[in-house]
This record gives sequence, structure tokens and C-alpha cells, in this order.
Amino acid sequence: MKLARTNKPPEFEQALAELETLVAHLERGDLPLDEALRSFERGIALTRHCQAALQAAQARVEILVKRGGEATPEPFEESAADSDSPSAGPAAAGE
Repeated sequence: MKLARTNKPPEFEQALAELETLVAHLERGDLPLDEALRSFERGIALTRHCQAALQAAQARVEILVKRGGEATPEPFEESAADSDSPSAGPAAAGE
């Protein structure tokens, strides 16, 4: 019963594919309780990883849109995407 864990998080597409597989196995309903719980926990971790990747991508797109589409490299802080800054929301919607 060896879990394949690496230090590097999976790519978004890999994480999504693994999540879809886990959901399919859970939906069949034939897993023993311990295995179902492990799959559920892994699914939660994969969901959080995918959500974070999507939020980071959305923040990068918003940066490009604010610049008028100019693709100038700029450091991106993931923690900035997690903060709910009231000044970022309404200004982006009005453009």
C-alpha cells in the first residue's frame, strides 16, 4: 500500500485527469471504506491544487488585460491572487 507522492505538485492537466479517475471510482461505489476515504482526501487535495492553478492563471490574464494585451514579463505573487482586495474587483469589471 504505497502512495506515490513527489515533492513537485502535478501539472494542472495531470491533476484534473487524476481527479476525474478518482471521481469515477468513487461513483462506482464498490471501494472499501478506507480506500474510498483515501481517494476522497486525495480528491480534495487535487481540487485545491486545480483551483489554485486556475486562480493564478486568471490573475495572469487580468494583468495582461489591464496592460492592454502587452505581454511584458512581471513577477507574480500567488498570495496576491488569494487575497480578496476590494480595489481589484470593481476596477477590473469596469474595463
